[in-house]
Amino acid sequence: MIVFGTDGWRGLIARDFTFENVQIVALATALYALKVDKKKASVVIGYDARFLSRQFAEEAACVMASKGVVVHITEAIASTPQVSFATKQKKATIGVVITASHNPAEYNGYKLKSSTGGPAFPEVIAEVEKELAALEKKRPAIKLKTFDEYVKEKLVRPFGSKESYLRYVKRKIDMPLIIKSGVKVLFDPMHGAGINTIKDLLPKADEIHGEYNPSFGEIDHPEPMAEYLPTLIEKVKEGKYDVGLATDGDADRLGAVDENGHFVDSHKVFMLLLKYLYEDKKKRGAVAKTIALTSMVNKYCDKYGIKLHELPIGFKYVSKLMATDKILIGGEESGGLGTIIHIPERDGIFNGMLLLEMMAKRKKKLSELVEELEDEFGVHRYRRRDVRTTEKIKQDILKACAKKPKQLGRYKVTSIDTKDGYKFFIDKGWLLIRASGTEPLLRYYAEADSMNKVNELLEEGLKMK
Repeated sequence: MIVFGTDGWRGLIARDFTFENVQIVALATALYALKVDKKKASVVIGYDARFLSRQFAEEAACVMASKGVVVHITEAIASTPQVSFATKQKKATIGVVITASHNPAEYNGYKLKSSTGGPAFPEVIAEVEKELAALEKKRPAIKLKTFDEYVKEKLVRPFGSKESYLRYVKRKIDMPLIIKSGVKVLFDPMHGAGINTIKDLLPKADEIHGEYNPSFGEIDHPEPMAEYLPTLIEKVKEGKYDVGLATDGDADRLGAVDENGHFVDSHKVFMLLLKYLYEDKKKRGAVAKTIALTSMVNKYCDKYGIKLHELPIGFKYVSKLMATDKILIGGEESGGLGTIIHIPERDGIFNGMLLLEMMAKRKKKLSELVEELEDEFGVHRYRRRDVRTTEKIKQDILKACAKKPKQLGRYKVTSIDTKDGYKFFIDKGWLLIRASGTEPLLRYYAEADSMNKVNELLEEGLKMK
């Protein structure tokens, strides 16, 4: 059974993610597009740097074209934000990205994008799933012409997605200010779809892991977290760079490293960009965060009287709110965030440039900006642990959480949030336990006023059975 999780459908290549399954998901997408706009249904398709991504994308394009849907497909590897931008720009009915984002190399996936320029709304995904469920029951035979034949018929229209996206970024970001600052940048695209993109914007920036490598080389997960960025951290220190930036497999998530080689997690990046937008750029709007994001956001919003929305994990919930409400910034713990000055989409490249703009505007090092956060809101330490497990063990642990324990070791549980998983609050900290929506994992998240306390909370969570 094909299921869309937190961020699209993902599966193991050749076992779950097969050409046959891609065909049926593409057919379901086409049928949905035709229901929305029978006469002018169109789709934008892009693909990342994973194994067979281009071939899967072309197969999906052929299926949709066979139903009379016009397909705009990227001529080359494209980031998820590029595809989202193109979907809005071309006023397409829906967008598709062949990517498994930060998952290991053996995975590929299928993301749906909205005409608003962000992830497809939950109700749109539900409609595509309805079409898919009906198709899975009968598995119709799909007869296709070749990709080139559909191109000749102009039902499939290859296009370059990168240049228009870069022009847009240059209009939105104060590039002259960044260049004038002389900031020395090292970029790690993690062999993903962000390859060369920072260099296109900042020619003097240096890059590592910029070669096409569908296996991701030495990188276990193309996810911009400290444990997967040892080379970037080391080279920032060795090369005396001012900042290191990293993006994940489809370049919608951002990780940062300061000039001392210290990883700056997504919570602090979110807070820095929130402060910059509100205090320096004088932008206004509500703030949206998923429940695994730092409590610093709550404190900041309380301080300035900013409306705060707390949502389940998944940027699709944030994106929908951004499309219907005035949202200053919205994001999640994973490193994905969107802002009021951009499309309602996570964008690691755009957010990286915005962080550089903040450094240039305030004339401060990244470490100094982070220190200011702690001066204002106190110490906030954070850690996440992912545990691969069986379905039975996973359910047993979730049942134990459902019993709502009153203690986590020596810490009293003051309240519990069940919006997404189980979030246990203690004095000056919290622990969240939830099942991953993209992998067979349980995720354990903890935040507290010391790293020792964070580790204690995680250990207590891991004992729960």
